[in-house]
Amino acid sequence: MQDEHADWLAHHRQAVAGRAAALEAGRTAEARHAATLLEDFVRRAGERGLAPHALTATTYDGRWTYKTRARGWYLKSNRSVAVGEDGEYYVLTVPASLRARFTGAEVSPSMPRLIVGAGGGDGETVPLEHLLERRLEAGARWP
Repeated sequence: MQDEHADWLAHHRQAVAGRAAALEAGRTAEARHAATLLEDFVRRAGERGLAPHALTATTYDGRWTYKTRARGWYLKSNRSVAVGEDGEYYVLTVPASLRARFTGAEVSPSMPRLIVGAGGGDGETVPLEHLLERRLEAGARWP
């Protein structure tokens, strides 16, 4: 009985590890494809004369907006995600911070997804490719 339970546990652990590895491999492939789209966007934005500008980050509760060191193009009109001039993907929401009010917020590149907002829970999901095209088509008239 003990051997059966130990065998089942070992098999279960192996199955979980296999699923986790497959999920990670899929996520990595998705991020590579999304990174290619972002790099293409930066190139095309340069060709169209769309200059990057300073990006700001908003607190999770939306009360405060902080300067950042990043420069790029906002992809959503609420300025929650952007492409940096370095081709990186930025989620521009940060925790509230008294220090950031004076020195600015630190934002790090995020792993890009092909569907922006996937898994976010707010129901607003948009393909990354559509956001990039919409931003290019808007030109300098972007909010």
